[in-house]
Amino acid sequence: MTEHEQEDPTLRDQSLEVIRHKLSLLPDKPGCYIMKNREGTIIYVGKAKVLKNRVRSYFTGSHSAKTQKLVSEIRDFEYIITSSNMEALILECNLIKQHHPRYNVLLKDDKTFPYIKITHEPQPRLEVTRRVYKDKGKYFGPYPNAFAAQQTKKLLDRLYPLRKCKTMPEKVCLYYHIGQCLAPCEFDISAETNERMVQEISRFLNGGHDVIKEELTTKMLAAAEELNFERAKELRDHILNIDAVMEKQKINAVDALDRDVFGYAVDKGWMAVHIQYMRQGKLIERHVSLFPYYGDEYNDFITYVTQVYSDNPALPKEIFLPTMPVQGTAAPEAQAAETTSAALPASDISALSEDSDASGADGEALDAAPPTKEAAQAEAEEKDVREALESWLKVKVHIPQRGLKKQMVDMAKDNARNALDEKFRLVERDERRTTKAVENLGEWLGLGVIRRIEAFDNSNIQGTNPVSAMVVFVDGRPDRKEYRKYKVKTVIGPDDYETMREVIRRRYERVLKDNLTMPDLIVVDGGKGQISAALDVLENELGLFIPVCGLVKDAKHKTAQLMIGDPAEIVPLPRDSQEFYLLQRIQDEVHRFAITFHRESRAKSMVVSQLDAIPGIGEKRRKALLKHFGSVRKIKEAEVGDFKPLGIGEKLASEILKALQGEAAVPQE
Repeated sequence: MTEHEQEDPTLRDQSLEVIRHKLSLLPDKPGCYIMKNREGTIIYVGKAKVLKNRVRSYFTGSHSAKTQKLVSEIRDFEYIITSSNMEALILECNLIKQHHPRYNVLLKDDKTFPYIKITHEPQPRLEVTRRVYKDKGKYFGPYPNAFAAQQTKKLLDRLYPLRKCKTMPEKVCLYYHIGQCLAPCEFDISAETNERMVQEISRFLNGGHDVIKEELTTKMLAAAEELNFERAKELRDHILNIDAVMEKQKINAVDALDRDVFGYAVDKGWMAVHIQYMRQGKLIERHVSLFPYYGDEYNDFITYVTQVYSDNPALPKEIFLPTMPVQGTAAPEAQAAETTSAALPASDISALSEDSDASGADGEALDAAPPTKEAAQAEAEEKDVREALESWLKVKVHIPQRGLKKQMVDMAKDNARNALDEKFRLVERDERRTTKAVENLGEWLGLGVIRRIEAFDNSNIQGTNPVSAMVVFVDGRPDRKEYRKYKVKTVIGPDDYETMREVIRRRYERVLKDNLTMPDLIVVDGGKGQISAALDVLENELGLFIPVCGLVKDAKHKTAQLMIGDPAEIVPLPRDSQEFYLLQRIQDEVHRFAITFHRESRAKSMVVSQLDAIPGIGEKRRKALLKHFGSVRKIKEAEVGDFKPLGIGEKLASEILKALQGEAAVPQE
């Protein structure tokens, strides 16, 4: 069932009646709730201190437009009771990773940062990795700047000659000859030697590079005294390399603790989360993520935090989080003037220490007025969040109320707000440019106002599995629910003109039959031949007079020229104009859509031909096999006994495996 298909009102009412009944049975205990749509797909997962109150809140009162969109799709829900808030926190994180609900905040895998790792082996290695396992290895990081991680590793490779090869070679390699490996492949390296180097590396990565630099300076001077200038120069280069790697780490904290400082901002249904990574008291990097959110802003923010730290043993010593917004007060983004004035100057971070807010940075202000009911509730929820995270991560979590720690969080919040403002400014600029480009394109083509553009592209490989695709742009923006795919039915071989005729005919016969919206302009991929074929079908067969233009590509398969008319003529559209850029985006989008569809069709046909070539496998058995195993690859990996539930005996099962694994030739029927 697609999104734009109408839902049966009777079924909807039945679903809502079931929800009303289940709401009355909700317990007043902590746990997780799972929202489902009419297809039974999980669309949202949340946690609650009191399930009864939290789940009921979705179906009572008013909501923001985004939350209302989520609620409008809910047709059922389930819940899982937990014994504590910590368990609910962990369960929510695991459920989100397992089901990837559409309306949940999802931490993308491509956002993982590199760590420096000392492997837990008899002969340890130093490596940069983006995957963190609980394998007894020592992890240091994260390093949001991957280049900094690689440079630090290169420096440590020069200073400490641990094993370099993943697989132990039979004889010494180049690393031994340049002094960067002790060659455990050929020599007996004691555990004490390795342990000493591991301790030195750990000390360096834990902020002890100043001490190591002093030791190297002492050795350099001693070498110079002994007139060993080559060794002295080598040590001097090591010292310079340490300075080069550490020079960007200007912002210091006296206590030299590892901290992650979080701040977030919300606006127009979007959230920005800014993380400041402080390692050994130094601000090494910042990172910001932007994403739409649909639930409660603070709960979704905490969900993001839990995903950052799930399955990650390389944790900081402290985590700083912003306070929970109190209902009835200004939204975080509306308090910019207050927080900006309190933002922490970079020079003041160096004054941060454990007792910098000893007067109670994590507590209430000493002269504060008695808290309101909403403020007291927010404070209680903050306490629950802090305790749950501390119990789970075994890390100290602060939600500072004032002092330098509060200013650090405010700095992160300001950066998040700036990132969000920048996003919306860029969107507004692009919308203005797009609107102007659409207006100007109509003038270039002499067509007046162009609102709806339909673009076509054909795809095949040497005539096999020919398909075509259509995309729709309205006011310069893609309307994806209007996209259409076509399997070419009447054309044999790679005939682009006849394929264009068939697809244009099928599309606009349907438009006429169902009284659909006509486009103001049709764009085809190609030049005079494709334009002529499309116009011939439209005018001579269907009696439609819709302008058709063609986009011609150059030798590098890039959009090069715009053509229109019959006979087609080149439109002198500047290649650096916004109008040309709009057409280029349209052509790239329809080509992407067509290629994706063609790959899907080709993959399906290959699967069908592989299975159909096996004697004893017809259409019914082929469908049953694919439904049971999921893919041809899974069938190849199966055992003979795995086919029994499908009613396939050992002999036929062996033939299937032999055919798919290429162990025996199977004759074609």
